[in-house]
Amino acid sequence: MKRTIKKVAVLGSGVMGSRIACHFAGIGVQVLLLDIASPNPSEGGELKPAQKNKIVNDALAAAIKSNPSPVFTKDVIKNIATGNFDDNMKDIASCDWIIEVVIERLDIKHQVYEKVEQYRKQGTLITSNTSGIPIHLLSQGRSEDFKKHFCGTHFFNPPRYLRLLEIIPTPDTDPTVVDFLMHYGDLYLGKTTVLCKDTPAFIANRIGVFSIMSIFHIMEKLNLSIDEVDALTGPIIGRPKSATFRTADVVGIDTLVKVAKGVADNCPTDEAKNIFNIPTWLEKVVANNWLGDKTGQGFFKKIKSDKGKEILTLNLQTMEYAARVKPKFVTLETAKPIEDLKTRIKTLCAGTDKAGEFYRQFHYSLFSYISNRIPEISDEVYRVDDAMKAGFGWEIGAFETWDVLGVAKTVDAMKTAGYTVAAWVEEMLANGMSTFYKVEAGKKLFYDFATKKYQPLPGGDAFIILSNNADKLIWKNSACKLYDIGDGVAGLEWNTKMNSIGAEVLEGVNKSIAIAEEKYKGLVIANDGANFSAGANVGMIFMFAVEQEYDELDMAIRMFQNTMMRLRYSNIPVVTAPHGLTLGGGCEMNLHADKICAAAETYIGLVELGVGLIPGGGGTKEFVLRASDELHKDEPETNTLKDRFFAIATAKVATSAHEGFEMGILRKGHDEVVMNIGRRISEAKKSVIELYDAGYTMPQQRKDIKVLGKLGLGAMLAGINGMWRGNYATEHDAFVARKLAYVMCGGDLSEPQFVSEQYLLDLEREAFLSLCGEKKTLERIQSVLKTGRPVRN
Repeated sequence: MKRTIKKVAVLGSGVMGSRIACHFAGIGVQVLLLDIASPNPSEGGELKPAQKNKIVNDALAAAIKSNPSPVFTKDVIKNIATGNFDDNMKDIASCDWIIEVVIERLDIKHQVYEKVEQYRKQGTLITSNTSGIPIHLLSQGRSEDFKKHFCGTHFFNPPRYLRLLEIIPTPDTDPTVVDFLMHYGDLYLGKTTVLCKDTPAFIANRIGVFSIMSIFHIMEKLNLSIDEVDALTGPIIGRPKSATFRTADVVGIDTLVKVAKGVADNCPTDEAKNIFNIPTWLEKVVANNWLGDKTGQGFFKKIKSDKGKEILTLNLQTMEYAARVKPKFVTLETAKPIEDLKTRIKTLCAGTDKAGEFYRQFHYSLFSYISNRIPEISDEVYRVDDAMKAGFGWEIGAFETWDVLGVAKTVDAMKTAGYTVAAWVEEMLANGMSTFYKVEAGKKLFYDFATKKYQPLPGGDAFIILSNNADKLIWKNSACKLYDIGDGVAGLEWNTKMNSIGAEVLEGVNKSIAIAEEKYKGLVIANDGANFSAGANVGMIFMFAVEQEYDELDMAIRMFQNTMMRLRYSNIPVVTAPHGLTLGGGCEMNLHADKICAAAETYIGLVELGVGLIPGGGGTKEFVLRASDELHKDEPETNTLKDRFFAIATAKVATSAHEGFEMGILRKGHDEVVMNIGRRISEAKKSVIELYDAGYTMPQQRKDIKVLGKLGLGAMLAGINGMWRGNYATEHDAFVARKLAYVMCGGDLSEPQFVSEQYLLDLEREAFLSLCGEKKTLERIQSVLKTGRPVRN
């Protein structure tokens, strides 16, 4: 049976239900969001439909207003219809998938399912978002068809941003339903779908909460403070900025305790169940109702003081809040300069101070626990790693980390320290298999517990990781690597701080195009880092400007512009696959590609105005070119250009690839959005082949770009003056914006006329160079280099 999802019903509009509804609406699916009817305020009176739906409507409105936004663009809200269980449960008959997200009580869920059975059509998917109730208990007493199509689908909050979707079948679930959910979640919802067994807390929360509880016990043993633990367990080891205690505050300390107690109560044979025992100080925190963000204080507390807003940290010995103290560990200071995460983890675990001891005990405890969870919660190691990376934001999985530290070496150290290891790990080592993962012919393989052999990761062809092609390296320099990624396509990646673009990267782009023109069908530009690129190397710009090396600076800008034009005008198709931050020069690179295959979570824009510059790598030129192509006879010529101008002048960044279309950065009917970030490189490769097979021919440089001269300049200058007088822009903002307006109007021309790309690039470069000599621009750049943020001057 071919299954298509056109309409989804979400039952329950709380924090999770309303946001799950928003995520489905964001991919274009019609959504029916239902909740209980609002109580009647007076006997005998009857509520109007809008009043009866107050609970669901208020919940949806709160979700839409929340930050970060649960939707890619606000216009998708029209895909959501609301209603209540009394009047609208009958409407689920038209839905293809019903997702239950009501309160975590078995009796209430059963009551909801009773109503669902009355109206649900045969064959409709019915799933629950429960995080704690065993899935098999939920479907008890239901019809055979209900059970056959019933499954757990556990989304993580917030659903748009956390990529994990745990799929938990019961013994009665039809295997084709499981296969469909795994595929649909991956391809359409952009999720890392992880098949789980119906065990307490499933996979991610079982391992994640163990990890947190283990840290709590180790910190007691080593007498570490909250500030010290969060410094040790954040980005330095590839974990989110919220680290341990801030994560607990965000999630809710009561939620953490509830899950921990649930595991302790429901897993009597868990060898580490004592780790889930709640420490005395944690019981006090809960008793005081210091539950985190939801109650205004938890492990941290925000206050207003003479210094402004201040964050205090809870002292677990005195139970009093005090000013945060920046921890100092030699191990941390040694590891911070190391860019490569795997190398950094090795350094951290080798530390000889208290931090090093913490890392060793934490990893030994974690490795022992995960080894004993196979096959209890999963038969495959990669599912555990996938769950932790997608659900808890770990950059590297637990088994992957074990590989980095050396499995055999670590097992010996664990035994010496008193930690046990599951027998299957020792058997694996005894059979000469020294790692949980390995790469062969560009494919990642995992050690399979059941067959005792290495097996390929499922769906590997759809998920291209460039670094896995190390054996097919074509060319490299100090920043870039060019790989043969198969089927006649080359792939370029670079690894710099924030993936910024400097001379080495520009060399890599030019060299890669030259090689691809000679030997390949085309080129994909992407990377496996956290972001595509935060932009050009502003440190280099600042150095040249401060030393007044204007000839060097002019040469650097020309090189950037020429490289972008080389991207646009080459004999082979060049396709980019951006994700995450794609700013400034990173955005300009995408603007010049033949096609963009962007991850849905791509935050793209021309942000140079923030540091007192204008886009100087062809971005300004490209916006003028596109505005010229968009001119319509039935509207003033200045409108289209003004929209483009203000997008640059306000340093606007698209908060999703979908919004990138609205801003005109991505081209409708040409570029595409890839929901699953892991598939974007594979999709880019397909696009290269399609363009090549369609007979790709190098386009010709444009000489027909209409610029408006004084006609457009006058309107823009008036707008800039209004922004400045209204205190929306500083004097320097206005000064830079006037330079931008001059370039975008083609200079001080007496009347509109047609110009070439090179004409605009020359204007762009001249303006960029002149701004590099401005004191306030240099102050902004210096501030970015020191603090990561530009000063407002």
